[in-house]
Amino acid sequence: MNPSTEEQLVSMKFETRDELLDCVRAFYSKRGYILSILRSKAEKSVVLRCDRGGNYRNTHKIAEDQRKKFTSSRLANCPFQLYGKKNEEGTWTIEIRNNEHNHGPSTDISAHCSLRQLTADQLESVEHMSNCGVRPKQILASLRHDDPDTRVIARTIYNAKKKIQKNNLQGKSAIQRLFEELGTGMFKFNILRDEEDHITHLFVADPRSILLTRTFPNIFIMDCTYKTNRYKMPLLNIVGITSFNTSFFSAFVFLKKERTEDYIWALKMFKEILGEVNQPLVIITDRELALVNAIRDVFPSTTNIICIWHINKNIVAKCKMYFQTKEDWETFSSDWQKVVYSSTEGEYIANWHEFETTYKEKNEALVYIKETWLPLKEKFVSAWTDVHLHLGNRASSRVEGAHSKLKKYLEVSTGNLQIVKKKICLAIDNEFNEITVQLAREKTQVPHACDIPYFKNLIYRISLFAFKELHEQYMMAKNGTMHPICTGQFTATMGIPCAHKMKNWKTGSLSLDQVHPHWRIDTRELNNFHSNLGADHDDQIENIIDDFRREYHKWPLDKKKRAKEIIQQMTIQPDVLFEPTIPSRENRFQVAKKRRAKNSTRRDPSQFEVVEARWQSNSSNGVTHASQMHQDTNIAAAEFEVPTTVSDNGVIDWIDLNM
Repeated sequence: MNPSTEEQLVSMKFETRDELLDCVRAFYSKRGYILSILRSKAEKSVVLRCDRGGNYRNTHKIAEDQRKKFTSSRLANCPFQLYGKKNEEGTWTIEIRNNEHNHGPSTDISAHCSLRQLTADQLESVEHMSNCGVRPKQILASLRHDDPDTRVIARTIYNAKKKIQKNNLQGKSAIQRLFEELGTGMFKFNILRDEEDHITHLFVADPRSILLTRTFPNIFIMDCTYKTNRYKMPLLNIVGITSFNTSFFSAFVFLKKERTEDYIWALKMFKEILGEVNQPLVIITDRELALVNAIRDVFPSTTNIICIWHINKNIVAKCKMYFQTKEDWETFSSDWQKVVYSSTEGEYIANWHEFETTYKEKNEALVYIKETWLPLKEKFVSAWTDVHLHLGNRASSRVEGAHSKLKKYLEVSTGNLQIVKKKICLAIDNEFNEITVQLAREKTQVPHACDIPYFKNLIYRISLFAFKELHEQYMMAKNGTMHPICTGQFTATMGIPCAHKMKNWKTGSLSLDQVHPHWRIDTRELNNFHSNLGADHDDQIENIIDDFRREYHKWPLDKKKRAKEIIQQMTIQPDVLFEPTIPSRENRFQVAKKRRAKNSTRRDPSQFEVVEARWQSNSSNGVTHASQMHQDTNIAAAEFEVPTTVSDNGVIDWIDLNM
C-alpha cells in the first residue's frame, strides 16, 4: 500500500523495520524530502530525521581563516523528526514528533548524497574495475551504461575507492599491508631503513618479473623516473628485452638518493634475482655517473653503454646557443654524428680531428664535448660499442617507454608504497600474459618468407623477429646489395649471421648454433609459472633448520634458552617499520609548480627542451646574435633549474631531467 497522506502513513502497520523505512523514505522522497536515521535500537525503535537536520561540526577545530578550501554544508538544523517503534504484537508503527521543515523541498533529489550511494552490486563492480586499473571516469561511465537512472557522480566513485582501499588494509597500516603482500606473494624484496626505522630504500621484484629476468638475462636498460609516489623517492626502473625484441619490467627500486652507494645496493639486489650464472652482457644507461660507477663495481664484466639520445640532447642544451642559424646547427649536429658512428678507432680519430678543426671557433662547444663526453667515448662511439651484443639498443628509449607505460597505471604521483606496488603488479601481470601468449604463438608459427631449406634448422626454434632480421640479410646476400666490406658489427651486435657470412655459405642450411641463444624460443617456458618459481625455494635455510633440529637436543639448557629467545624475537615480535619520510619541500625538482597539479606524474621539462624552445622563439623573433640567445637561454634554464650531483671524484655532474 502506498499512502497518499501523512494520516494514512501514521495509521499503517509494518511487518519489519526495513519495510517501515522503505515506505517512509519513498513517501517523503516524492515530496522532495530525504530522511536519514538519527539513532536506532535493534528490534525496538528507530528515529528518523530530515537529512538536513543537525548543524555542521568543525571536528578538526580549523579556524575559517586557516582553511585551504572554501567549504559548505547541507545541514540546516531542520527540526523534522519521526519515531518508529515495534509493538508488543510484533508490528511496527510510525509517530510524527515534529512535522516542520525550516527549508523548502528539493526540486531535484539527486542533490542528496544518500541517494547517490552505490548498491552492493555497484560497489562490487567498482572494486573489480579498480583492481583491473580502470579509471574512475570510465567506472562511472560503465555504471551509467548499466543503469541510466543512477545518481552516482564522480565523487561517489572516489569515496568508494577510498573506502575499498581502507578495507583492503584489514586494519593494518599501509606499510604493514605492503610487507604482508610481499611476503606471501613470492616477491623478492629488501629494504634499508634510517635510525628511526623509516624506510629509505625498497627493492621489489615481482615473481613473474623474476622468471622473465632469468629467462632473458642478456640486456637491461636502467633509468630513474620521478613523480611516482608521495614520498618523492626516485624509482629505478630496470627493463629487460625478450626474444621477440619487446621489453619487460624486471625490477623496481625506490631510492632515497641517487648516489653510487645507493645504486650499488640496488644492483646487488638485482644480481641476486639474476643468479650467479646469469650476468648481463650489456646494461644501457644515461650519463648518471653514480649508476655508471655502480655497474662497474657490481657487474665488472658487463658492458655499459650510455644512451646516445641523451648525449645528443645534452649537447643541444649546452652547445646550440652558440649557433646563429638553423643550418649551422644542423651541420654541426651532422658532423658530430659522424664522430659518434665511427666504425673503427682509426676512423674515430680522423673524424674527431676533422670535427675539431672545422669548429675551432666554437671553443665553448668543443670544450664541453671534450671534457664531458670524450672521456666516455668507449661507452657510446660505434668503434667500441658495436663489438658487443646490444641487439641494436644504443639508447634508453625502451626504459623511457616503460616509464610512460607505468605512469598510465599509476595515474597520480601521490600514492603510498602499497598502492604503487599494487599498480606496478597490475602492469606486470598484463605484460607477462602478453609475453606468455606470444611465446606460445610463435612456437607454432612459420614465417612464409623463411619456409625454405636454408632456414629449416631454425623453424619453431627462434623468434619471428630474429627470422625477420635473418631474412633481410638473406635477401641482401642473394641480391648482392650488402656493403662490399664486412665489418662484423651486425653479427657482433645482433647475434645473427650477416649477409656477408651468408654469401660465403653457398650451400646447406644455417645451423642453430649460428644464432645467439637470446633469440631462441624452443628453450623457453613461461606457462607453468608457479612450478618454474617453485624450484627457487631457499635450500640453504632448509639445511640450517635440519641442522638446528639435529643439534638442539645436544645443547645445555642455557644455550637452548638463548636459541629459543632469538627465534621468538625474529618470528613472533613484529618488525617495526614506518613509511618513508615525506619531504617538507621539493628536494629534487622545484620547477613548473604554478602550472602543474601536485599529483601529476608528468615529468618536468628537460634543459634541452627549454633551450630549444627559447632558441626557436628567438629565431622567429629575428634574434640571431649568439650572445643574446645564450643570455636568454640561461634565463630560461634558470626558470627550470636543473639540479646537480657530485660524482665520486668530486666533479660536479649535470643530471638531465627525464621521465
